[in-house]
Amino acid sequence: MTDEDPKRRGGARQMRLIVEVEDFEAAVAYFRDTLGLGEEAAFSGDGDERVMILEAGRATLELANPAHRRYVDEVEVGRAVAPRFRIAFEVGDVNRRTAESVEAGAGLVAPPTETPWRSLNARLDTPGDLHITLFEELD
Repeated sequence: MTDEDPKRRGGARQMRLIVEVEDFEAAVAYFRDTLGLGEEAAFSGDGDERVMILEAGRATLELANPAHRRYVDEVEVGRAVAPRFRIAFEVGDVNRRTAESVEAGAGLVAPPTETPWRSLNARLDTPGDLHITLFEELD
């Protein structure tokens, strides 16, 4: 689908998720330096006001009803753990990225687990108080 496609004309061109984090430095160190998201822009203002925009590749919005959220939690973790919002990042080597994440201070919720939809998924609680999935497509 191109920008010229009538379905895209006037529609969203970017999705940006804005997250307030108490420990800005720890969150930047994790998402930029450990997970490898590219720094697109950074700004500061009066006092201690700061923001950093990190590029994470293609963005999608996945809408799931409560039953589906519980199913995915059961498959990936074995119990319900995810809050209402969970961020998922596709990576090239989920085992390596999971180990690096834990070394950088993320809490391991569930190790990489193969799912019925043929991906290898790990769950982590990261600096910035975000619950995430790291996943690697196996097909």
